[in-house]
Amino acid sequence: MTYDAILIVSFGGPEGREDVIPFLENVLRGKNVPRERMLQVAEHYYHFGGKSPINDQNGALIAALDRELKAHGLSMPIYWGNRNWHPLLADTVRQMRADGIRRTLAFATSAFGSYSGCRHYREDIERAQAEAGPGAPEIHKLRTFHNHPGFVEAAADRVRQALEQLPVERRDAALIAFTAHSIPLSMAIASPYVAQLEESCQLVCQMLGRPAGSLVYQSRSGPSTQPWLEPDICDYVRQLHSEGCTDLVVAPIGFLSDHMEVVYDLDTEVAELCRELGINLCRAPTVGVHPGFVAMIRELILERTAYGERRALGANGPGSDFCGADCCQNPSRPKSYSIETGLASGNERGEAKLKESTAYGPR
Repeated sequence: MTYDAILIVSFGGPEGREDVIPFLENVLRGKNVPRERMLQVAEHYYHFGGKSPINDQNGALIAALDRELKAHGLSMPIYWGNRNWHPLLADTVRQMRADGIRRTLAFATSAFGSYSGCRHYREDIERAQAEAGPGAPEIHKLRTFHNHPGFVEAAADRVRQALEQLPVERRDAALIAFTAHSIPLSMAIASPYVAQLEESCQLVCQMLGRPAGSLVYQSRSGPSTQPWLEPDICDYVRQLHSEGCTDLVVAPIGFLSDHMEVVYDLDTEVAELCRELGINLCRAPTVGVHPGFVAMIRELILERTAYGERRALGANGPGSDFCGADCCQNPSRPKSYSIETGLASGNERGEAKLKESTAYGPR
């Protein structure tokens, strides 16, 4: 199939202190979240002058992808639209229509399937098309890629970089903790989120020739009475301290770039906790603009434009180009909302079953 352009779709983030509250109000519009919770999260942004790293990082990704495509003889304009801050997705789709774009491929900056990480992106794309009106381009989302060799190789290389910060004689004994955004159990049950994360962690460790790491979670939101994926990274660090851990590598595999939830929740809060407990923390970078990751995006584009090879590691094969109608459903009866990523919680079906699956591998 022929496509005219590439569209990068991301969450968005404020550019300065004056943007923080309007940005968070965009994220929370129509959600039942106390204002005091919003103001708490605003302080995370104020800690960095009100500017989220995510927009600059998306700009760097777009520039790297443009170079990658041109280096391989592909000439496609790259557009960028955010769900919650400028450039807003609907404005970008309007611009694409004005530029004569008729069919485009969308790359969402989210690697793992869940309502917030996949289906919500598709819904926002459809909403933006409706707002743009007649003549809006067709937009087809690229498949998920948690087990694509390019993603796994890039993630493994980032963990290797962190391990190399340690003295050679201590590397083998260092523990690896992979982190991802916690989501409500009801959302996890309705999606492949945990299974895909577990597979990615396993594939990275296999590539490194390391024992299995642990999958833990961060950045949860909502009242403690509502079940979310566990264990929390801070609780996990305290447990490791009680067991005598001295060196810990934390790899935020659930995030593609070092945005606010990485630089605040890990580089600020977890780093401070590790200093208090005397644990030497080495934080692996996210895949960001790693050449292997950027090349992976090119490969995903070629899958759809030139019938390129559909590569995947592990036993499960590549993801589908088109999600089923029942894939990653929004949990029923949402009760709370995570300001940082727009995660809605719902009922508690299957809580016990999923809790059994959230700890990946031995420490």
